[in-house]
Amino acid sequence: MKQNYRNSFLLALGSNASDDALNNEVILKAAVTQINQSGLTIERISGIWRTPAFPAGAGPDFANACALATGDLSAAQVLDVLHRIEAEMGRTREKRWGQRVIDLDLLAAGDLVLPDVVTQRHWQELPLEAQMRVAPEQLILPHPRLQDRAFVLLPLCEVAPDWRHPLLGQSVSEMCAALDPGEVAALRAMSAKP
Repeated sequence: MKQNYRNSFLLALGSNASDDALNNEVILKAAVTQINQSGLTIERISGIWRTPAFPAGAGPDFANACALATGDLSAAQVLDVLHRIEAEMGRTREKRWGQRVIDLDLLAAGDLVLPDVVTQRHWQELPLEAQMRVAPEQLILPHPRLQDRAFVLLPLCEVAPDWRHPLLGQSVSEMCAALDPGEVAALRAMSAKP
């Protein structure tokens, strides 16, 4: 039976706080606890994956996971909750794509496209050099690069394989199948669910 994603939020969790992979895993588990105490309920969560930092040299390997959450919140409220949890856990935003204690991303809210199709596509098609320098000042949904990232799609496939990108028309499973095999090979399953 297919999942109805209408009132669901897809989340990505990551930490590369230290070279100690187990420490990063503990941080993800703490974030899951805080998310569940914030007005959201994690319905499904992936296992934890060890992934190289991007760009190369940006810090230790990440511990990454994805979750399917529900709650009576708007997408903007969910983003506020995630940013609050990040701040409480010690996240600072000094350098784009730098080492971080915790990284909580709202990947999608059902089939919502925010703020509009044109803006979403602009961020989706932004060249890598520009992505490294600028960040959107507004909520962009779905996350404009989720379809390109093995470290998002592999764990996301564990929790929402049949969720369809509202602009690309592809399911998470289909996007996973289209990934570069070299990127997929760089990821390692670390442990069971946090």
